[in-house]
Amino acid sequence: MVRTGLLMAALTALFLFAGFLVGGEAGMVSALLFATTANLYAYWNSDKVLLSMYGARQVDDTVAPDLVHAVRELAGQAGLPMPKVFVVENALPNAFATGRSPQHASVCVTSGLLARVDGEELAGVLAHELGHVRNRDTLTMTITATIAGAVSMLANLAHFFGGTGRRSSLGLLGLILVAIVAPIAAMLVQMAVSRTREFEADRMGAEISGRPLCLASALQKIDRGASITDDPEAQAHPATAHMFISNPLHGGVLSGLFSSHPSTQERIARLEAIAGRAPVQTGRWT
Repeated sequence: MVRTGLLMAALTALFLFAGFLVGGEAGMVSALLFATTANLYAYWNSDKVLLSMYGARQVDDTVAPDLVHAVRELAGQAGLPMPKVFVVENALPNAFATGRSPQHASVCVTSGLLARVDGEELAGVLAHELGHVRNRDTLTMTITATIAGAVSMLANLAHFFGGTGRRSSLGLLGLILVAIVAPIAAMLVQMAVSRTREFEADRMGAEISGRPLCLASALQKIDRGASITDDPEAQAHPATAHMFISNPLHGGVLSGLFSSHPSTQERIARLEAIAGRAPVQTGRWT
C-alpha cells in the first residue's frame, strides 16, 4: 500500500508539473481542477462505462447458478457484500472487477474463461477479483488511469499550442518534456501501480479461496488462451487492459516494461511459495 501510494503521488506530481510547463501556475491549477473533475466522474460512473464498453450482461441464480453461488460463497468468505455478477461473450479467457467500493462492486468473467477452467480454478480467479474489491484496487486503478489519460491530454495541448504562460521560455526542451517524456513516464507509473496491485490481489485471492495452486493453474490456462486469441474490444480500448486478471493485449518488444501485469511465471512462482506455507484446503469447490 505504501508503494502504491508513492506511485500515485508521483503520477499526480507529474500531472501538475506537466500543467505547470504548459501554462505556468495557472496551468498547474487548471490541471489540478481537471484531475479533480475527471476523478469525480470516474468515481461515480467508471463501472457502468466499463461494463457497457464490453457488452457485459448481468446474470443471476436462474441464468448462471454455479457462477453466482461461487461468487456469493467467496464474498462471504472475504467478508464482502455480494457483488453484481456479469458475463461477457468473449472467447478470450479473462475476468475483471469494477466499482467504486465493496458496496457497489461488480465481478465480470468472459464466456471463454467459463469454458476453459474447472470449478476450483474459477474459484481462484473469482477470489482474485474479490481481492481487488476488498483492497479497493478498482477505485485506485480508475484514478491512475484517469490521471495518466489527463497527462496525455496535456501533452496533446502542449504539442498543439507550444506552451503558454510564464514558463513558455522553456521552449523546445519544455515542449519535449510535456509532449513526449511526460506521457511515457505517466504510462510507466500507471503500469507499475497495476503490477503492484496484481501481486497483492493474487495473494489475497489465495487467502480467500484457500487454493493458491488453483489460481496458479487458472493463470496458466488464461495465459495460453490469451496467446492464441485476439480480443477486438480490448484492442479498441487499450486503456482498460489493467482492469483484467491477465493482460488481454498482445505484447511487443517492450511488453515487459509497458505491461499492465507482472509475468505469469512470476505470479505462479509467488503462488507456489504461498502454497508451500499454507495448509492444503480440500473439498471446497466442485
